Amino acid sequence: MSNKDLVVEAAGELFGKKDPSAVDRWVAPGYVQHSSLAADGPEALRALVSSLPDGFRYEGARVIADGDLVALHGTYHGFGPVPLVAFDLFRVENGRLAEHWDALTPLVEDTVSGRTQTDGPTRATDLDRTEANRALVTEFAEKVLKGADYSVLTDYISTETYDQHNPEAGDGLDGFGAAAGKWAEQGRNLVFKTVHKVVAEGDFVLLQSEGEFGVPVAYWDLFRVADGKIVEHWDVIAPIPAELPHSNGLF
Repeated sequence: MSNKDLVVEAAGELFGKKDPSAVDRWVAPGYVQHSSLAADGPEALRALVSSLPDGFRYEGARVIADGDLVALHGTYHGFGPVPLVAFDLFRVENGRLAEHWDALTPLVEDTVSGRTQTDGPTRATDLDRTEANRALVTEFAEKVLKGADYSVLTDYISTETYDQHNPEAGDGLDGFGAAAGKWAEQGRNLVFKTVHKVVAEGDFVLLQSEGEFGVPVAYWDLFRVADGKIVEHWDVIAPIPAELPHSNGLF
């Protein structure tokens, strides 16, 4: 079984069937938790699964596999009063879930672009371009996101197509520029300090970063690349909590 299939099946039993016994089948004894929602170890995950309410369900949008890392992008319904859009990242070791990171943000019904936070292409294509696309997005992260050199933006983002799924930004570079200007007026400048992970499969490249957006945040940015340029963007921006239920950190 591939790591992608393993994570999809494990997550389906844990969060689809809400089966606490799935922990015994799929989760490593030394399971390392980075989420703000659960304590460390398999027993805390079992407790979380056991506590899921009747109305809880997960609606998956896409799965991205890169070596021992598998990322899920989708929406949790029933966790709270509004659905939560989420990225989950699992590290697989010896056929078990060994480590987990995540970020969640409320679903926004009325977005600036008219797109949802999860719609768009779902399956990775251009698998032979994985490393080239990883290199492009990594360089973009260093120069533009961390370096804040927006003069080279069009070296990386298409000037013809940039489909935007951030709920506060419109499509295209103009849409992004307008949103960034509005955020700056609100004291929410986009500050990227550290890129912690780059997960790539084909035309999809996911960045997990740390920075500030008015407050300390985790940035999860998913980019789709076509013909050497970024053409689509999804994200979750989640405030970093002051305290976590474990000592592993959010990253």
